[in-house]
Amino acid sequence: MKNFHPQQKIKRFLCLATSTLIILLLSIIPVRLTIAHYQAPHPQAILTLGGGIGREKFTAKFAQLYPSLEIWVSSGAPPKTASAVFRDAGISNKRVHLDYRATDTVTNFTTLVTDFKQQKIKHLYLITSAFHMGRAKAIATIVLGSQGIAFTPVSIPSSKTKEPLIRILLDIGRSLFWIVTGHTGSSLKSIAS
Repeated sequence: MKNFHPQQKIKRFLCLATSTLIILLLSIIPVRLTIAHYQAPHPQAILTLGGGIGREKFTAKFAQLYPSLEIWVSSGAPPKTASAVFRDAGISNKRVHLDYRATDTVTNFTTLVTDFKQQKIKHLYLITSAFHMGRAKAIATIVLGSQGIAFTPVSIPSSKTKEPLIRILLDIGRSLFWIVTGHTGSSLKSIAS
């Protein structure tokens, strides 16, 4: 049997405790998503991730099919431009929530999750471009899922290639960091944003 120094024992304990915490957090997310789907089998609102006026235009047409759902746009086109898109589609500005707090894809979710919880939203349509959907779904699963909010993805066709796996993995790490600390690390200059 090896003799460990006290510092080695502390390092091993911290590593084990951290690993256990991450596993527990990740195992809770599927349970919370299942409960959210059960409580709200149909989406109760629309969330569009900003990234070009085409996303707002698509969302305006999509929202016409669901006139009772409120629309949330995270860091999209400038307010006047976005408002005009929805107004031209016949969508009341009372349904549209334009939010500009997010600085990247992780903060698209972390800045709005509290608002969704306050509104008792348990299920969202998640709209973004097809090339961006993989990363958006990974982050949404962690951030929204950890808060008991399910999502149904709606992809906008795109000619761009899918994002590299490293961007997805880095943002997964930032999302997990947010769960543990309440911070996203967005203030750090990162290749993930």
